[in-house]
Parts: sequence; structure tokens; C-alpha cells
Amino acid sequence: MIPIFETSAPEAVVTLRDYASGTVFPRHTHPRGQFAYASTGALRMFTDLGNWVVPPQRAIWVPGGVPHEMHMRGDVVMLNTYLDDRAAERAGLLGRCQVFDVSPLLRHLLEAALAIGPSPASAVRQHCILTLLIDEISTMPELPLSAPLPAEPRLAQACQRFMDAPAQTVSLDEMADWSNMSRRTFTRHFHDGTGMTFVAWRQQVCLLEATARLSHGASITQVAFELGFSSSSAFTSVFRRNLGDSPARYLAKSKAASVF
Repeated sequence: MIPIFETSAPEAVVTLRDYASGTVFPRHTHPRGQFAYASTGALRMFTDLGNWVVPPQRAIWVPGGVPHEMHMRGDVVMLNTYLDDRAAERAGLLGRCQVFDVSPLLRHLLEAALAIGPSPASAVRQHCILTLLIDEISTMPELPLSAPLPAEPRLAQACQRFMDAPAQTVSLDEMADWSNMSRRTFTRHFHDGTGMTFVAWRQQVCLLEATARLSHGASITQVAFELGFSSSSAFTSVFRRNLGDSPARYLAKSKAASVF
């Protein structure tokens, strides 16, 4: 059953839900776009076009009508902002899934939106807060926390096999074998289907998995070893190059920013 707020006014509605670690939402859609902010815990999201990781204190945009599946990593407190088409356009949100940073101001606006009561007297305050919230979303930077999936069935199956057990040690030749393709054919089709080389895609998937595991409490050394990096320092270097901070600082900032 679709909640009435997803198809009616106001232009944006904020809700709060708690999910236990391991909760899985099977594939579903929303009539409105969903700006899902993980106040605590992390989540992974899957669509036919790729997979995304949302660490604590970040958010993901899912356009209305896009089938998606969500997996909770750790106990998740999620604030969902459901936006109609006009609000999404004002917020600069595109017709594709994206992970965003979340500023302190946006976190406080989400908290304020939750506190608004349903009385007519609160209508003006609600309008002001939601206007600011939508404007603040438009300023949020996108984060490189996604990996595309190819549409070609053999490649998609091989990629899914890799994502079930990602590791830097899985070679291009192994992926070609999993796809029942020659190395040259695999390389060409993989780049056509993802816009990336396999090596770059492999590293990105491993980083997504690393981010999810770190958010769930795993140590840097453990994650580096399990994902096949040559050392903790090699993993830290790749992490910093792609996400702008060391793993320790990245997660420390997430924990320090928690509002709820």
C-alpha cells in the first residue's frame, strides 16, 4: 500500500525509520523520489544499473519509479525525504541514483522537518523549512560510491559473482572465464557496458565493500586483508585517493557528525 504522502502534497515529506542490522528490503519502487539519509549505520542499494554504498551520515537519491533493493549494514536510523517532481528538479536531483554528502545544516533541517506537527498553524513554518531543505540538497556534492553493472547477461552474471565475494586478487582472465569470453572480447564488452576498465571497476567495487565493512565496525587491517590488498597502507592509499580521506578519518567524521 502506497503511503498517501507519496502521491499528494506537500512537495516534500520527511519520515524517520529504524532498521535492524541485516534487514533487506526486496526490490520495490516509490511514486516519488527518495532522498534516503543514513543517520547511523550503512546501507547498500542495488538496481539493474549498478550498486551503491551509503556510509553513515551520507544520503542516496533514488528517482521515483526506479526499482531498487536495500540492505542494512549495522542498525540503521534512516531519514527519508520523499520529493515530488518539481521539488526534485529544484534540488538539482537527476534521473539517476546518486550518493551525496550531507552538511550539518541539512541534518538539522531534516531534524526540524520531523518535529513539525500536522496542525494548520504549522503550515508556514513547514513551508519555510522544506524550502530551505530542498535548497540545501541542491548544494550537496556527489560522492563516488557507486559501481555500474553491464546489461550484457554473461557480464552481469560474472559481475554479480564478483560482488558476492569481491577481492583485488580476482584477475581479468578469471572474469573472462566466468563470462565465457576471450580476454579481448571481455575487455571490449566490459568497457562498452560500464564505461570503465575491469581493473578500475574491480577497485571501485572493493572500495564500496570496504566502506560498508568499515562502517559496520571491521578494522582497516581486516578489511585490507579480506579484500586482497597487498597491505593496510596500500588500501589506505587507494581509499584516500578515491574518497579524499584516510579510512580512519573518513569514519571518524561520520561518527562525529551524528545528530540523532
